[in-house]
Amino acid sequence: MTTEPLDRRVSLASAPNLRSLGGISVTGGTVRPDTLYRSATLAHLADEDVTAFEALEITTVYDFRTAAEREGALDRLPEGSRTIWLDVLADNADNAAATGLLMTDPAAYAATVDAGRGIAQMEEANRNFVSLPSALTAYRSFYLDLIDRNRTGAALFHCTTGKDRTGWAAASFLLFLGAAEEDVLSDYLQTNIDLAPMTDPILAFVESKDIDPELIRPLLGVRESYLGAALDEMRIRFGTVEDYLRDGLGLTSEDVAVLRERFTQAR
Repeated sequence: MTTEPLDRRVSLASAPNLRSLGGISVTGGTVRPDTLYRSATLAHLADEDVTAFEALEITTVYDFRTAAEREGALDRLPEGSRTIWLDVLADNADNAAATGLLMTDPAAYAATVDAGRGIAQMEEANRNFVSLPSALTAYRSFYLDLIDRNRTGAALFHCTTGKDRTGWAAASFLLFLGAAEEDVLSDYLQTNIDLAPMTDPILAFVESKDIDPELIRPLLGVRESYLGAALDEMRIRFGTVEDYLRDGLGLTSEDVAVLRERFTQAR
């Protein structure tokens, strides 16, 4: 059964695409509120937003960015917060989800994504989240730390824009807990709305360089086909999402039970 749309957004001007996964319908109830959040980078958190962020009682932040993305842009967090760096793309730093070429040389980037190649690149990027050894290692560590009995407080995960590596983490988590695919996709596509304040200036910048912004748009948002590519890769390589967690990420039956117990709230 699908849910009515929930407004799970946390409005912080300096932390775009921040929202809770709490309240989404899953098997046996809903995702437990105030326990797990997703966002874009937290590197530019303003003073007033640090205070608001602290009120969420997020004590653990999982950072899925590459070393290059993190350089000079470490998360700005309240004192006492714990950051765990999990480089999903360590085995493929040139993955389209982490490319920095767009801002450094937009003309060169545009030349690589014409004729639909940008969409194809992003679909391939999403397949990598399921199959790369570094991705399997990163997401395994993510899940194991989520269920660590010694971890307290809420948790948040993010990459640079909070849409691709973060999108797969959210999708796999929700699917495993039993969310309907329609609800998973709804959360996934919500990013296109929540990221607009961040992506609209980039599109304007690209257009100011006499480059068609539509060439760039596939990199800056998400599409159903992106998530579909990751799900297809999961089914081809592993089978179900339960098979992915067990055979791909190496989670045990006990791990799985703890994950469900910790993040599911009965209605």
